[in-house]
Amino acid sequence: MASNNELRVRILDEAARQFDKKGIKFTMDDLARALGMSKKTIYMVFEDKRQIMTDTIDRFFEDAFAQEQEILNDESIGVVEKLRRIIGSVPERYTQNDLTQLYVLKEKYPSVYRHWQRCRENYWNSVQMLLNKGIEEGFFRPVSLPILKTMFQSTIEQFFQNDVLIKNHISYREALDEVASILVTGIINI
Repeated sequence: MASNNELRVRILDEAARQFDKKGIKFTMDDLARALGMSKKTIYMVFEDKRQIMTDTIDRFFEDAFAQEQEILNDESIGVVEKLRRIIGSVPERYTQNDLTQLYVLKEKYPSVYRHWQRCRENYWNSVQMLLNKGIEEGFFRPVSLPILKTMFQSTIEQFFQNDVLIKNHISYREALDEVASILVTGIINI
Protein backbone atom coordinates (compact mmCIF):
# COMPACT_ATOMS: atom_id res chain seq x y z
CA MET A 1 0.00 0.00 0.00
CA ALA A 2 1.39 3.40 -0.99
CA SER A 3 1.91 6.05 1.65
CA ASN A 4 -0.20 9.19 1.54
CA ASN A 5 2.81 11.17 0.25
CA GLU A 6 3.50 8.61 -2.51
CA LEU A 7 -0.15 8.75 -3.51
CA ARG A 8 -0.05 12.55 -3.49
CA VAL A 9 3.01 12.60 -5.75
CA ARG A 10 1.45 10.04 -8.10
CA ILE A 11 -1.71 12.14 -8.39
CA LEU A 12 0.26 15.35 -8.97
CA ASP A 13 2.40 13.71 -11.66
CA GLU A 14 -0.68 12.48 -13.49
CA ALA A 15 -2.46 15.82 -13.03
CA ALA A 16 0.50 17.53 -14.75
CA ARG A 17 0.21 15.06 -17.65
CA GLN A 18 -3.56 15.57 -17.88
CA PHE A 19 -3.15 19.35 -17.76
CA ASP A 20 -0.58 19.10 -20.53
CA LYS A 21 -2.89 16.96 -22.68
CA LYS A 22 -6.21 18.68 -22.06
CA GLY A 23 -5.40 21.98 -20.38
CA ILE A 24 -7.86 23.11 -17.73
CA LYS A 25 -10.53 20.92 -19.32
CA PHE A 26 -9.15 17.77 -17.71
CA THR A 27 -11.66 16.36 -15.24
CA MET A 28 -11.37 14.46 -12.02
CA ASP A 29 -12.85 11.52 -13.94
CA ASP A 30 -9.98 11.79 -16.47
CA LEU A 31 -7.49 11.86 -13.63
CA ALA A 32 -9.05 8.90 -11.79
CA ARG A 33 -9.25 6.86 -14.99
CA ALA A 34 -5.61 7.54 -15.88
CA LEU A 35 -4.52 6.62 -12.36
CA GLY A 36 -6.71 3.52 -12.21
CA MET A 37 -8.34 4.63 -8.96
CA SER A 38 -11.61 6.10 -7.79
CA LYS A 39 -12.30 9.81 -7.50
CA LYS A 40 -13.01 9.13 -3.83
CA THR A 41 -9.37 8.10 -3.36
CA ILE A 42 -8.22 11.34 -5.00
CA TYR A 43 -10.59 13.37 -2.82
CA MET A 44 -9.11 11.72 0.28
CA VAL A 45 -5.79 13.42 -0.64
CA PHE A 46 -6.97 16.63 -2.33
CA GLU A 47 -9.96 18.82 -1.62
CA ASP A 48 -10.66 19.62 -5.28
CA LYS A 49 -9.18 20.23 -8.73
CA ARG A 50 -8.12 23.74 -7.74
CA GLN A 51 -5.98 22.35 -4.92
CA ILE A 52 -4.42 19.81 -7.28
CA MET A 53 -3.48 22.57 -9.72
CA THR A 54 -2.11 24.79 -6.94
CA ASP A 55 -0.06 21.93 -5.49
CA THR A 56 1.24 21.08 -8.97
CA ILE A 57 2.44 24.67 -9.31
CA ASP A 58 4.09 24.44 -5.88
CA ARG A 59 5.84 21.26 -6.95
CA PHE A 60 7.04 22.94 -10.15
CA PHE A 61 8.59 25.79 -8.16
CA GLU A 62 10.10 23.44 -5.56
CA ASP A 63 11.89 21.76 -8.46
CA ALA A 64 12.79 25.15 -9.95
CA PHE A 65 14.28 26.36 -6.66
CA ALA A 66 16.28 23.13 -6.28
CA GLN A 67 17.62 23.56 -9.82
CA GLU A 68 18.37 27.20 -9.06
CA GLN A 69 20.41 26.21 -5.99
CA GLU A 70 22.45 23.78 -8.09
CA ILE A 71 23.24 26.59 -10.51
CA LEU A 72 24.10 29.04 -7.72
CA ASN A 73 26.40 26.49 -6.03
CA ASP A 74 28.22 25.54 -9.26
CA GLU A 75 31.62 27.16 -8.85
CA SER A 76 32.68 26.17 -12.38
CA ILE A 77 30.49 28.88 -13.95
CA GLY A 78 30.58 32.63 -13.51
CA VAL A 79 27.89 35.12 -12.64
CA VAL A 80 26.96 35.82 -16.29
CA GLU A 81 26.29 32.15 -17.09
CA LYS A 82 24.54 31.61 -13.75
CA LEU A 83 22.14 34.45 -14.50
CA ARG A 84 21.46 33.15 -18.02
CA ARG A 85 20.81 29.63 -16.76
CA ILE A 86 18.53 30.72 -13.93
CA ILE A 87 16.43 33.00 -16.13
CA GLY A 88 16.22 30.34 -18.84
CA SER A 89 15.62 27.26 -16.73
CA VAL A 90 12.68 24.88 -16.62
CA PRO A 91 12.84 21.94 -14.19
CA GLU A 92 13.64 18.65 -15.95
CA ARG A 93 10.39 17.01 -14.87
CA TYR A 94 8.46 19.64 -16.84
CA THR A 95 10.44 19.84 -20.08
CA GLN A 96 7.75 17.93 -21.96
CA ASN A 97 4.87 19.90 -20.50
CA ASP A 98 3.10 22.60 -22.43
CA LEU A 99 3.54 25.44 -19.97
CA THR A 100 1.56 27.74 -22.26
CA GLN A 101 -1.52 26.20 -20.63
CA LEU A 102 -0.75 28.13 -17.44
CA TYR A 103 -1.96 31.35 -18.99
CA VAL A 104 -5.36 29.82 -19.70
CA LEU A 105 -5.85 29.61 -15.94
CA LYS A 106 -6.26 33.38 -15.78
CA GLU A 107 -9.92 33.29 -16.83
CA LYS A 108 -11.22 30.01 -15.42
CA TYR A 109 -9.14 29.65 -12.25
CA PRO A 110 -8.01 33.16 -11.28
CA SER A 111 -6.94 32.12 -7.77
CA VAL A 112 -4.68 29.41 -9.21
CA TYR A 113 -3.28 31.89 -11.74
CA ARG A 114 -2.56 34.41 -8.96
CA HIS A 115 -0.77 31.64 -7.07
CA TRP A 116 1.36 30.98 -10.18
CA GLN A 117 2.17 34.69 -10.39
CA ARG A 118 3.19 34.89 -6.69
CA CYS A 119 5.47 31.87 -7.06
CA ARG A 120 6.97 33.31 -10.24
CA GLU A 121 7.58 36.61 -8.45
CA ASN A 122 9.51 34.89 -5.64
CA TYR A 123 11.70 33.20 -8.23
CA TRP A 124 13.28 36.56 -9.06
CA ASN A 125 15.08 36.88 -5.71
CA SER A 126 18.14 35.00 -7.02
CA VAL A 127 18.06 36.96 -10.25
CA GLN A 128 18.24 40.17 -8.25
CA MET A 129 21.12 38.83 -6.15
CA LEU A 130 23.07 37.73 -9.25
CA LEU A 131 22.34 40.98 -11.05
CA ASN A 132 23.61 43.02 -8.10
CA LYS A 133 26.70 40.82 -7.78
CA GLY A 134 27.41 41.10 -11.51
CA ILE A 135 27.04 44.88 -11.39
CA GLU A 136 29.37 45.12 -8.37
CA GLU A 137 31.96 42.92 -10.08
CA GLY A 138 31.72 44.87 -13.34
CA PHE A 139 30.22 42.07 -15.45
CA PHE A 140 26.89 43.84 -15.95
CA ARG A 141 26.10 47.45 -16.57
CA PRO A 142 23.68 48.94 -14.04
CA VAL A 143 20.12 48.10 -15.04
CA SER A 144 16.77 48.25 -13.31
CA LEU A 145 15.56 44.86 -12.09
CA PRO A 146 11.87 45.87 -12.40
CA ILE A 147 12.45 46.76 -16.07
CA LEU A 148 14.42 43.58 -16.78
CA LYS A 149 11.74 41.49 -15.06
CA THR A 150 8.93 43.26 -16.92
CA MET A 151 10.69 42.75 -20.25
CA PHE A 152 11.11 39.06 -19.52
CA GLN A 153 7.60 38.43 -18.24
CA SER A 154 5.96 40.50 -20.98
CA THR A 155 7.87 38.61 -23.64
CA ILE A 156 6.84 35.25 -22.21
CA GLU A 157 3.20 36.31 -21.96
CA GLN A 158 3.24 37.51 -25.59
CA PHE A 159 4.51 34.09 -26.68
CA PHE A 160 1.42 32.50 -25.21
CA GLN A 161 -1.16 35.08 -26.16
CA ASN A 162 -0.08 35.14 -29.80
CA ASP A 163 0.73 31.44 -30.30
CA VAL A 164 4.18 32.50 -31.57
CA LEU A 165 5.80 29.34 -30.25
CA ILE A 166 3.20 26.99 -31.65
CA LYS A 167 3.18 28.66 -35.08
CA ASN A 168 6.99 28.49 -35.28
CA HIS A 169 7.41 25.01 -33.75
CA ILE A 170 9.52 26.35 -30.87
CA SER A 171 9.35 24.66 -27.48
CA TYR A 172 8.81 26.70 -24.35
CA ARG A 173 12.24 25.60 -23.12
CA GLU A 174 13.96 26.76 -26.34
CA ALA A 175 12.15 30.10 -26.22
CA LEU A 176 12.98 30.65 -22.57
CA ASP A 177 16.65 29.86 -23.19
CA GLU A 178 16.76 32.27 -26.14
CA VAL A 179 15.07 35.08 -24.20
CA ALA A 180 17.50 34.56 -21.30
CA SER A 181 20.48 34.70 -23.67
CA ILE A 182 19.22 37.90 -25.33
CA LEU A 183 18.47 39.60 -22.01
CA VAL A 184 21.76 38.65 -20.35
CA THR A 185 23.81 39.54 -23.43
CA GLY A 186 22.07 42.92 -23.47
CA ILE A 187 23.23 43.80 -19.94
CA ILE A 188 26.84 42.61 -20.21
CA ASN A 189 29.23 45.45 -19.49
CA ILE A 190 31.22 45.93 -22.70
